[in-house]
Amino acid sequence: MRIENLKSKNTAGLKRVSAAVVWEDCDRPTQEIYFETTSDFAQDLSCNPHAFLVASIVPALHHGEKRISIDAEICPELLDGLMTAMGWIRHWYELNREPVEIHAKTRTTPAQSTTPQRAGWFFSGGIDSLATLRHNRLTVPREHPNSFKDGLTIYGISSGGDEIEENEQFLDAFDRLVASMSNVAQDAGVNLIPVYTNVRQLNTDTYFWSNEFQGAALASVAHAFGPRFGRMSIASTGNIPSLFPHGSHPLLDPNYSSYDLKIQHDGVTLSRLDKTKLVADWDVALQNLKVCTKVRQMQPGMLNCGKCDKCIRTTLALLALGKLEQASTFPKVEFSEEMLVKRVFIKTPYRMSCYEDLIPHLQARGRHDLVRAIERIGLRYRGGDWRGRVKKVVRRYFGGVSSSERLSASRN
Repeated sequence: MRIENLKSKNTAGLKRVSAAVVWEDCDRPTQEIYFETTSDFAQDLSCNPHAFLVASIVPALHHGEKRISIDAEICPELLDGLMTAMGWIRHWYELNREPVEIHAKTRTTPAQSTTPQRAGWFFSGGIDSLATLRHNRLTVPREHPNSFKDGLTIYGISSGGDEIEENEQFLDAFDRLVASMSNVAQDAGVNLIPVYTNVRQLNTDTYFWSNEFQGAALASVAHAFGPRFGRMSIASTGNIPSLFPHGSHPLLDPNYSSYDLKIQHDGVTLSRLDKTKLVADWDVALQNLKVCTKVRQMQPGMLNCGKCDKCIRTTLALLALGKLEQASTFPKVEFSEEMLVKRVFIKTPYRMSCYEDLIPHLQARGRHDLVRAIERIGLRYRGGDWRGRVKKVVRRYFGGVSSSERLSASRN
């Protein structure tokens, strides 16, 4: 793979930086990868070679590229970190291929910034990112260098993959998200920076995004804003007891750091319920909460569809905490035992823990029907009903599941 023709341009109130990604060892066309922002933050968006290298390294490994060549100076800390990141991914997923060789000059001095570097985080509007912001505000003094000043809200890397293709429906949904999160940003005293990118075009597969690419893609966006940031936080999805190999992981994300920009995996000590409590106790965040990626299922003007797994899991938690009525960004949901059992299918221990942690709160509210539903869902997940027993027999006598296939199971 070659990364070539790094350039920047300004058009119609937007600034874009881009580079050509030329595949060498697989049959894929040359792609132009870009990062774009509004004129308000144009001075901080740079044609940083780190951004394009970090964006490309994991897709190159996945598709069997032997090398990445870029005619630019790369921080030695980043070069070392990328080798470590590839090592973890190869180990986790039993990839039978060598690490990608990086052909680049080694930077001898840190990049110079004309402004004080700031701390920021990725501002998606979901439970994880809002809890990261709230925890930062509650625990870090405003004068501290690690106090968040900016949040990057990104179009083009939705976990559901809906935003891969630019079209009016998805862009309108992103505009609603930006407008809603601007209310949160104003209340928290931070800047919201909208970013548009197509890095997911390097590989659009949802499993690849979830299992290998997520942390690198996010870090690449941060590097594109290198002049502005000294530290960028990626909100953790799981907590320590539930950690398993994943594209964003505390063992993976920091390896996408350079000397000038530290990437941090944040919030790993907090459970999903802990995070939901943080958000539920913050009125502005609760009234602007957006967890859903199913744009096609959303009612006009809504931020969440109310039907997908993320919506059900979040609204049930808010119900258990007595906060659902204040969450105006969700359509009205009528929970019942049968509805929950019919819609919720668990694939991972982490996802099961998200529901089981709600049981004491639901019991305290007299929702014993929903407690029974979670118990039935857990029984099904652990193979305690007849369907689960049949699956176990099929797996035992007609072929098992390899470790790499197990690791490929999505959290969704």
